Amino acid sequence: MPYKILILFAHPLFEKSNANNAMVNNIPDSPNITFHDLYQEYPDFDIDVKREQELLNLHDIIILHHPMYWYSCPPLLKQWIDLVLEHGWAYGKEGNALKGKLLLQALTTGGKKENYCATGIDRFTIPQLMEPFCQTAKVCNMHYLPPFVVHGTHSMSDEGYAKYGELYGQILHYLENRETPLAELSEFKYFNDWIVTKLT
Repeated sequence: MPYKILILFAHPLFEKSNANNAMVNNIPDSPNITFHDLYQEYPDFDIDVKREQELLNLHDIIILHHPMYWYSCPPLLKQWIDLVLEHGWAYGKEGNALKGKLLLQALTTGGKKENYCATGIDRFTIPQLMEPFCQTAKVCNMHYLPPFVVHGTHSMSDEGYAKYGELYGQILHYLENRETPLAELSEFKYFNDWIVTKLT
């Protein structure tokens, strides 16, 4: 039985992002994959909480697809998290709506991978910077997967955009049709590094 995937896409300047355009254009045309553009849906930030919760209920895997904004996510996605993940629904004594679902972040950043380390200009690794999202998933009893990260988007060639776009499509196809081995994935810092072991 295929897994149902919800892509929560949040990019305020989507039309200017070559990397994200390549990724979105490679999303498989499947009834099991829902692409939900938050900035298109809620340009005034007036989020329909109940509708968003219903969408979450219908899917097994939730993907937060967004660019890195000041070591976090764009403001609409932050507001989505603040409003939609309600106490008593997503967490708390009776908040079990998301229990067992998978959460994956698909990130794009202009910074190179070597910048994200203790001796680099960004000082922290991507997993360290994304720890608040990981903790959010844990509080909601979800399984947080290592992030899929596209580095160096500002200096990437057209071939690079195409390569990562194709890889994103392959990841979605894999997640839709195969069980995700959580214990195995926990050994990896990047989803990128794990998935290539499955595609080669």
